[in-house]
Amino acid sequence: MTKLYPGVGACGLDCILCPRYYTEGKSKCNGCGSEYSYAAVGCKIFRCCVKERNLETCAECNDFPCSKFEAIDESDSFLTHKKIMPNLKFIKEHGIKEFLNEQEKRRKLLEQMLEQFNEGRSRSLYCVAAALLSVEAVKKSLDLANNKIKEKGVKDNDLKNKAKILKETLNEIALKECVDLKLRSLKS
Repeated sequence: MTKLYPGVGACGLDCILCPRYYTEGKSKCNGCGSEYSYAAVGCKIFRCCVKERNLETCAECNDFPCSKFEAIDESDSFLTHKKIMPNLKFIKEHGIKEFLNEQEKRRKLLEQMLEQFNEGRSRSLYCVAAALLSVEAVKKSLDLANNKIKEKGVKDNDLKNKAKILKETLNEIALKECVDLKLRSLKS
């Protein structure tokens, strides 16, 4: 089966909010089920859902949620894994098209952050923020950051200071929403 929506992982992750989706070169991934997908290589969820059951996401499966999701937990360093179950439950309840409508809002905000605030070192943080924070929180962060930039007289081409202001603002908003945007290392 070819996935109709390669930007949505079989597991419910939103591939268009992943840093690898915006990478240039060999490590670029165009989403779950695309020709250059990391999921197609060895993901047991992808194999079960798409290859064996011919489903778009696990939300369509009669066995959802199954034991394959037990290995994904809060200690995972890949922070966006926290959105797997909420995303799949949303898809199950509202359908994939409504999920895509919501994710399109997130994608547009992410692309705004990448175009206007990325000094070359912030892509991962912006992707995590777009995936984990509410749409309203990301909008508010952008508005607050733009206001601070104007107040401080930061020039439009000063990406380093613009990025610093947006990162501080995102982290302040995340703290209020009890969302951790910092990548963690796995303990051995």
